[in-house]
Amino acid sequence: MPFCADAQLIVKEIQQRLGDDLLFAFRHFPLTNIHPHAEHAAEAAEAAGAEGNFWGMHDILFENQAALDDEDLATYAAGLGLDGTRLIREVASSVYAPRIRDDFKSGVRGGVNGTPTFFINGERYDGKVDLEHLLGASGGFA
Repeated sequence: MPFCADAQLIVKEIQQRLGDDLLFAFRHFPLTNIHPHAEHAAEAAEAAGAEGNFWGMHDILFENQAALDDEDLATYAAGLGLDGTRLIREVASSVYAPRIRDDFKSGVRGGVNGTPTFFINGERYDGKVDLEHLLGASGGFA
């Protein structure tokens, strides 16, 4: 996930620059063979989303990639004012696993084989993942 964390900073800048001109959709693609906590982290983000704070949890998870066990997830939830007990119960029960699995399958069908992967205007983007190139590929909104 280090590449994802680096890309996350670029995405934030693009979101800030483009504002309402950008439609950004996030899909989960947990690579559990490389990142054993990726599935639970994705489910924690979805559980936080059920309480209206997907992006808050998403950002905390990317900022704390070395600390993603269930105790950490509960701490992050509490820090966001969420019900940490509920969140961990839902993660442990795999409540959001079907959603994560659907995202993963959709990614595979779309040619995703690693993270991060970007699609711009419906087309998979295989260029350099930096601010200049992503903005250029977006149609010149720079």
